[in-house]
Parts: sequence; C-alpha cells; structure tokens
Amino acid sequence: MKNVYYHVVTEKPMKIGQEIIFDNNNHSGLYDRVYALKDKVDEIYSNPVKYENIELDHHIKVALRELALEEVRKEKFPKYPSRLSSLFVSKTLKEAEEWYKLFVKIGRPTYSIIKVETDGDKFIGDAWNCFEGTINQKENLELAEKYWKYKKNKIGKKPIVEILINGKIKVIEIVK
Repeated sequence: MKNVYYHVVTEKPMKIGQEIIFDNNNHSGLYDRVYALKDKVDEIYSNPVKYENIELDHHIKVALRELALEEVRKEKFPKYPSRLSSLFVSKTLKEAEEWYKLFVKIGRPTYSIIKVETDGDKFIGDAWNCFEGTINQKENLELAEKYWKYKKNKIGKKPIVEILINGKIKVIEIVK
C-alpha cells in the first residue's frame, strides 16, 4: 500500500512523475555533505581538547550530529530510514506550508510543495530533538538515541513533526 505525503522542494525543482529512490545505495545531498567532513569529525573525536575553545563551523556541527544519528540508527533502530538517504515530508499540507515558510525565512532556496507517494519505510520524529553536534562524542550519541526514541523534547514545546521516508518515491502532484 502506498502512503501519500507532502514535501517542500528545495535545492532544485521537481516535476510530476519524477521518481527518487532512497535506500542503502542511493543517498541524499546531505549524505555527500556529511561524508565529505568525516575525516574532520574523526580528527575532532580523536583530539577533542584541541577543539575546546574553537567555534566549530556550522557544517562541521551538522556532520557531528548526522554521523552520531546514523551510528545510533544503524546500531539500535535499523528499520528506520536513514536521515542521509530519505526525503523529509509532512503528513498534511498545513505542516508542509509551515516548513515552506521557515525555509523561505532562513533564505533556503524553496521552489514548491509537492505531493509524493511511497511504499517505503517511515520515521516520525520531533525536529526539536535534532541537536547541534559538539566535540563530545558520548553526548552526541546520547542525543541521537533520544531523537530516534522520539522522546519528549527537553524544551517542553509542542513537537515539530518531521517524517522521513525512503524507498521508491514518486511525485504525483505539484500542489503549489
């Protein structure tokens, strides 16, 4: 049975009928950006004292977070889609419109909202539990586990629902 979701298109436009496959062999642009920094992350973890008083670049913080999330997912939650090979979607158009507004506000190139269908796996999480990676590997792994367990966010706010899907994904409508 196919499930239908909404997706905010960023990076490059999409068209009706377009298919994307996300699995162990087909990854997102995030995968490429994160693994390009893997050696730097390994260096930071092997010598954290060297980085204690250095403000880390945003992309390094993302790589620290995403690599911790991937390590925990593979080890403890292997049935969930990888954040590095999935599409971030919303269940409702209203939720997708909120993401659209946020992306526009932060200056991310944003093209449209589309409707997609897939028969792949899904994970429902709370974006508030997505953390900023640090030089502390143990802390990153603990926060990653909390993310995958979909624990109540530590700031006490209503969850910002994010859904990750993988498998064969097809664009079935350009909504706006």
